[in-house]
Amino acid sequence: MADYNVIVIGAGPAGYVAAIRCAQLGMKTACVDNWVNSEGKPSLGGTCLNVGCIPSKALLDSSHHYYFMQKQAAQHGIQCEGLTIDIAAMQARKDKIVKTLTQGIVGLFKKNQVTFIHGQGRLVSSNEVEIIVPQVNAQIVSADYIIIATGSVPTTLPMAPIDKQFIVDSTGALAFNTVPQRLGIIGAGAIGLELGSVWNRLGSQVTILEALPEFLAAADRKIAAAAFKELNKQGLNIKLHTQVTSASVANNEITITYQDNQEQKQLCVDKLVVAVGRKPNTDGLNTKAVGIRMDERGFIQVDQSRQTDIPGIYAIGDVIGGPMLAHKGSEEGIMVAERLAGQKSEMSYKTVPWVIYTAPELAWVGQTEEQLQAAGIEYKLGQFPFAASGRAKAQGDTNGMVRILAHAHTDQILGVHILGLSASELIAEAVVAMEFEASAEDLARTIHAHPTLAEAIHEAALGVDERMIHA
Repeated sequence: MADYNVIVIGAGPAGYVAAIRCAQLGMKTACVDNWVNSEGKPSLGGTCLNVGCIPSKALLDSSHHYYFMQKQAAQHGIQCEGLTIDIAAMQARKDKIVKTLTQGIVGLFKKNQVTFIHGQGRLVSSNEVEIIVPQVNAQIVSADYIIIATGSVPTTLPMAPIDKQFIVDSTGALAFNTVPQRLGIIGAGAIGLELGSVWNRLGSQVTILEALPEFLAAADRKIAAAAFKELNKQGLNIKLHTQVTSASVANNEITITYQDNQEQKQLCVDKLVVAVGRKPNTDGLNTKAVGIRMDERGFIQVDQSRQTDIPGIYAIGDVIGGPMLAHKGSEEGIMVAERLAGQKSEMSYKTVPWVIYTAPELAWVGQTEEQLQAAGIEYKLGQFPFAASGRAKAQGDTNGMVRILAHAHTDQILGVHILGLSASELIAEAVVAMEFEASAEDLARTIHAHPTLAEAIHEAALGVDERMIHA
């Protein structure tokens, strides 16, 4: 008889959610995780809670308040002299939030009777996991099912090796104890833009080097163009189509050499952040030995039910590729747990929302105008600017717009793209509408409270049929 019904390897948003749902469904469940915090103690929540989603949003919020007081408060009649920022206090607040939430998962495990085992999980067979803890005898535990949820780690660059002092990854950039006077960032994706926003607001001269010729290639082109213009206006110097060839440290500064339009250039900075994406975290998992198939980039291959080539072993979250988003991994964890319990659970990747937490925020779900054109799908477009929103004007932030794409004949909503204040919250209405296969007319006929930012969605839906009221 196996020790557990289910063993989950990894306690990030995919793993801990899968473990809790398995336990709720009556399965004896264990979750194995080897993360330790700066104090050397086990810390649940994976990258997201420890060095990703949560701490970055905490710093974004702190830097936003400082930026508001420095640049915008006077418009509200608020005068402030001698404004300063205490980086140590800001970091302490961030750390407290992280600790509270990671300890919260410990409480959730206890409440749901999930057994937490600290250590490195290593596959031994189709139903056995060896748990390795430094300076402690390894133990082998068995289960009817194994769920791999080991997440991802930052991608590194050989020409800019991480030294954790001058050249850092996203983890290091969340822990600066002073504001760098000159900050370089390689990569203009969500991580690079968010980290750049934090330190730019606090006073850094930020230069972002992006290899791709297009800014945020996955986003709607008009939304991306408007965001690019606004972020540059705020002080982020974003250089596209640049190829970094080297980064060397001397005399307490980093010299970055890069190609820009076939011309070799150099940039000197005090800190350099490498934010060029993430790769699957499978080191030490022993996947090959047990026969688990992986693609050329190292992602674990799974079928429709997220089962690997080995019956009884499943994989979810970043480690299987697709959108590397915490909420996507969590939903996969719930789906797999429910399938193991005999339910016919499914999830739709067409309605996974994307968010970038700059100011203004970007959020989108579904297809872009460019994707619809490439697929030959006829569509209608409704677009409403926040400059025409009473609530946005009252809050003093009118940047951005809402764009709704609907099928030209059926009126079904195919994509919603938002740039603006609270876009991360507003996109939820679009996700719900698309989950229910709603039409633009459905949103247009839905009463939205006034004055709210959500009225911009209502107006954009009206705009699909060319009947906007306030623009």
